[in-house]
Amino acid sequence: MIINIPENSDFSIHNIPFGIFSTADRSPRAGVAIGEHILDLAAVAELDVFDFNTAVLEKDTLNDFISLGKTITKRVRTNIQHWLQQEDSALADKPELFVMQSEASMHMPVSIGDYTDFYSSIEHATNVGTMFRDPKNALMPNWKHIPVGYHGRASSIIVSGESIHRPKGQVLPKDATAPVFQASARLDFELEMGFITGKSTAVGESISIQDAEDYIFGMVLLNDWSARDIQKWEYVPLGPFLAKNFASHISPWIVTLEALEPFRVSGPDQEPKVLPYLEYEGIKNYDIKLEVGISPDGSEEETVCHSNFKYMYWNMAQQLAHHTVNGCNINVGDLYGSGTISGKDENSYGSMLELAWMGTKPIKMKDGSERKFINDGDTVIMRGSAEKDGIKVGFGEVSAKVLPAK
Repeated sequence: MIINIPENSDFSIHNIPFGIFSTADRSPRAGVAIGEHILDLAAVAELDVFDFNTAVLEKDTLNDFISLGKTITKRVRTNIQHWLQQEDSALADKPELFVMQSEASMHMPVSIGDYTDFYSSIEHATNVGTMFRDPKNALMPNWKHIPVGYHGRASSIIVSGESIHRPKGQVLPKDATAPVFQASARLDFELEMGFITGKSTAVGESISIQDAEDYIFGMVLLNDWSARDIQKWEYVPLGPFLAKNFASHISPWIVTLEALEPFRVSGPDQEPKVLPYLEYEGIKNYDIKLEVGISPDGSEEETVCHSNFKYMYWNMAQQLAHHTVNGCNINVGDLYGSGTISGKDENSYGSMLELAWMGTKPIKMKDGSERKFINDGDTVIMRGSAEKDGIKVGFGEVSAKVLPAK
């Protein structure tokens, strides 16, 4: 191996995720994470080893690189895997091609034109329906027939590490008949994963479920923040608005579907039977372990959630097929959130709303304080990785600190 990769690294030779980084002397550009390092793809291009217009590697987003298509992006990934393992390859004895991740700044990996958030965890939807409606009718009548979703705000999606301010909005206090304007008292995280599309379609064109994965470039971790008290007042009749559009964080490295191939697993049985355009063959879920930690200001992190992407009732292929069945066009770099990922066990719930059960079961931090929702000064950290037969592919983390309302 040309470069040392620590054992148990998220960024093993089996991964090779793509991102945009910069350093003090390197402008934002494309790179891949390998161990504790970043391989500078713009610098590699100067060795004349690629057979495409390498100007795309000098851009400050990956959109144009992804637009080249999977034939090229897959070849770049496999070539890098081979070069890293060959002692006499083009990368050998060229330390200038690598930078330490600790010395780099990460940027938004893609320019996101559109963002859609789904609601595809049956455990999460059941929990929320149980809290806010009749437990016997927790799921709405349409839930098992369509991947429910809504269009979110792309402009406020930001990269891991950027702090956010607590949002403000209208809230209806308990037993009140009129709303007040205040900072949200129920700020929450939502543990999600997101996929990024790698091909565009025209208006009026639909993507079949058989072709859907060809349109998915890769995946990121997603913290889709939520202000529960603002949302409770505003969501009828049109759904999420100010409670959701103030910020969502994504992890900086896009892990390709090719890297996740070994971790496919069967999803939950879908009953009743779905309509033909949502019927799929093969294995479409992924065994990706997820966890969430909360680190109060100046205190040690407490892990509050262990979940898994394999729990999703609706898979990504179904989500994309449904999204476009009406002729909705998609673009390279669009982001699609899974919806909050919860499992059956209480410690696998993907939000504070569920973990603390609407504040009735506060969660203890290591410093002795309790949390019903997220406090000012808290840093929320999400991590994800898949592991099987000695192969590990990870996402790193998505983290952000909450600052007081402005």
